[in-house]
Amino acid sequence: MKPDIHPDYHPVVFQDAGTGKQFLIRSTITSDRTIDYQGATYPLVVVDVTADSHPFWTGTNRHLDTAGQVEKFRRRYGTR
Repeated sequence: MKPDIHPDYHPVVFQDAGTGKQFLIRSTITSDRTIDYQGATYPLVVVDVTADSHPFWTGTNRHLDTAGQVEKFRRRYGTR
């Protein structure tokens, strides 16, 4: 690799805004906020959705009423 062209790649704690779950990964993102995590201080990034709160991974998917959508379309545009 060429020296001095790559961004700083360091450990960062990401926190789910909805559940509060935290996990430590390496990233190039920076943050002014810090947190003590497992005995060390890391930058903290709060995110809206993670696998801990995403509907697909938690099993709380919303099912669309596709039959209702089809009927709404047919009422609006008919069978031209």
